Amino acid sequence: MSGALWLLPVALGDTPWENCLPAATREAACRLTHFVVENAKTARAELKRMGHPLPLRELAIEQLPTTLAPTDIERLLAPLQAGHDLGLMSEAGCPAVADPGALLVRRAHETGITVRPLVGPSALLLALMGSGLAGQRFAIHGYLPAREPERSRRIVELEGESARQRQTQIFIETPYRNNVLFKALLSACRPRTRLCVATDLSLVNERIATLRVCDWKAASPPDLDKRPTVFLLLAD
Repeated sequence: MSGALWLLPVALGDTPWENCLPAATREAACRLTHFVVENAKTARAELKRMGHPLPLRELAIEQLPTTLAPTDIERLLAPLQAGHDLGLMSEAGCPAVADPGALLVRRAHETGITVRPLVGPSALLLALMGSGLAGQRFAIHGYLPAREPERSRRIVELEGESARQRQTQIFIETPYRNNVLFKALLSACRPRTRLCVATDLSLVNERIATLRVCDWKAASPPDLDKRPTVFLLLAD
């Protein structure tokens, strides 16, 4: 009998696990001995923080390659075929949502393996909840282009789609490029478009602010440098 693939959310930062993970999620993680993770170093730190009962050196922890080949997927899922349960862990938040790992979940379904998603924090959903923007219709786009003019062109496209469909557009950026993206949004978006900036979600310095672009331009810019941030926009 094959094992089950457990999708294990983790904390979004250094907040205690009790503040963001249900006890059942932590208990499930602590029962597992085989893991596929986005980042092996941070996964070990998170498992230690959760109080995994086994020494970390006794856990089988495989890191996801940057590009997943079919042979990689079969290798990473091999413990399941051997009867072991397997945990899929993001570096922060929920695995397989704007995050690596979805191809493993897809393959698990194709081969009849049970998939068990567990409750935990998602920066994208927390940002949407706190934004005051449309929660019935939204789209998650991951990263925007890193260079101009492609970045601003994409912002204009997303703003137009938002206006046509009354749809909240959600995207993220590498933290050290947050300030550049924020400036590009103010430059490319219409004055009446609503823009939410959600930073350090679930952490001590959490800040969520939604203003129209014209009001953002009149305010002091937030310091987003190297701070995990989710951006959301909704056009009239």
